[in-house]
Amino acid sequence: MTDYYIGIDVGTGSARAILVGEDGSIVASSTQEIITYRDPEDHRIFEQSTTNIWAAICKTIQECLSDGAVSASSVKGIGFDATCSLAVTNFNGEPVTVTRGDQLGQHGERNIVLWADHRAEEEAELINSTGSEVLDYVGGTMSLEMECPKMLWLKKHMDPSLFARCQFFDLPDFLTYRATSDDIRSSCSLTCKCSYIPDKGWRADFFQKIGLGEFVERNYEPVGAADGSVLTAGMPVGRGLSKKAAQELGLVEGTPVGSALIDAYAGWVGTVAARYKENSMLSEPPSIGESQHRLAVVAGTSTCHIVQSPAAVFVNGVWGPYKDAVFRSWWMNEGGQSSTGQLIEFILTTHPAYPQLVEQGKRENKPIHAVLEDILQNLRTERGVETNIELTKDVHFYPDFHGNRSPVADARMRGSIVGLDLDVSIADLARKYYLTLESICLQTRHIIDCLNAKTSNSPNTSSIPSSRQDHHNISTIYMSGGQAKNRALMQLLADVCKMPVVLPADSGAAVVLGSAILGRFAREVSDWHASHEVNNHLSEAEQNEMLWRIMVNMTPSGVLVAPTATPKEARLLEAKYDIFHETIGIQKRWRRQMEKAVQ
Repeated sequence: MTDYYIGIDVGTGSARAILVGEDGSIVASSTQEIITYRDPEDHRIFEQSTTNIWAAICKTIQECLSDGAVSASSVKGIGFDATCSLAVTNFNGEPVTVTRGDQLGQHGERNIVLWADHRAEEEAELINSTGSEVLDYVGGTMSLEMECPKMLWLKKHMDPSLFARCQFFDLPDFLTYRATSDDIRSSCSLTCKCSYIPDKGWRADFFQKIGLGEFVERNYEPVGAADGSVLTAGMPVGRGLSKKAAQELGLVEGTPVGSALIDAYAGWVGTVAARYKENSMLSEPPSIGESQHRLAVVAGTSTCHIVQSPAAVFVNGVWGPYKDAVFRSWWMNEGGQSSTGQLIEFILTTHPAYPQLVEQGKRENKPIHAVLEDILQNLRTERGVETNIELTKDVHFYPDFHGNRSPVADARMRGSIVGLDLDVSIADLARKYYLTLESICLQTRHIIDCLNAKTSNSPNTSSIPSSRQDHHNISTIYMSGGQAKNRALMQLLADVCKMPVVLPADSGAAVVLGSAILGRFAREVSDWHASHEVNNHLSEAEQNEMLWRIMVNMTPSGVLVAPTATPKEARLLEAKYDIFHETIGIQKRWRRQMEKAVQ
């Protein structure tokens, strides 16, 4: 009988399940939309519901089993990933409302503060003023998108008696809790988003200093891992699926469940072990050591940039280093852009010519991005220029409409366009579309340059890891997510960053494939434990080798996109990159001038 594995990915707008074989081939797939609640009077608010998400997960898994004609007993493992959003429940697992107003803290559906929610700006500023050593492990600045600012906001606005009844999960950990009834947390979620320090755990002085001292007094019961027990990626959670969850999902009780990952890290798992085709030749299977030269770029609504290293690398404005986020004793850094896919959509849909673009796409039976590429090609011909960059050389776009995650690490940064005229034509829309792609690529290069730059950056504390290195050595980008489908964007990314880009076999499935890999790993670890003595445990090396082997076996080969910029294009891109840097400095200087004026 063939064995199958299920991966679940909960993104910003949908939940997806895939059913895969042992070689990673997708047998069935199902996607369900999930609800995001907005506040019409406050653009910072983004909320979701664990009830809605779990219902979507149940439906996707049931559809996969039905469409794949696979029995529940053939599914041998399940893995989850999700956005790094704050899920709030009481200690019975019932949802607690996070919406400002009379219902805050009461039982209710809207119990997730989504990653994109920016309500906790003041709380993040307070945290960043503490000088705590936890800041050393997030690039020196904690983002308001992380969980501690959000928990602190809830404490400030919630009745104390109701706040005392709450427990808090990063969403991936909530999903394994809901699936198994075991509240053990993942190293990925706690370390990357919740201020849990590698090898040290929770820092009592930090929580007391920011006003969450009750967590310390209650032995960290609201946030878990009080005894230091956390699981690295894919390690079996509890006894597998609970009876209740198994019935809801249509699976077998006890099916191994792998410790979850934040979605971007699942994208890393599902891409960086890939071989790639270049000139019809397939590269050799990679070793785990090669992972340190491969940057996983997971591009959707926002974009995350993740790289692994054998020793800690401290980079200002870049999150991490995070130990054990995926592999034991390996470290990870995470860069990010808060708005990329969302930004492209915003620029397109707010332009006066957008209805005309949609109509032309319908008339020509083409995706709107293909229509825009055709318009750009016609513009090049009309103006007698060779490249799109020449069409935009006098217009400069800065992309941080929703703040900068890294490496500027400033939520107050905003977008700008310099060089506007009165053109509202569809040709103008095509140029602005290209400018947006250009700016996303320039910012990606900024992040990579900071990761690769040698630095003497040292944490504020003396208690730093003994194993350190002063920079990364990234040489290839491994893409996943919706933007990987845009070949023009991928070529531009390779040209701007001056390095090859490897595209996955299925750009939309790379993240959820990472979760399926966790499911298979959980099964193999469970089998290993069942065949060994009770007190015998996998060594660190054995665990790492097992996970990497599964990643190599289950990740399909990708396609390599090499840089092709002509000397002229390279000069133009370099000039654009210099202006991009200058724009950051100008915006900061203008902000200081205005702040001084209002004092």
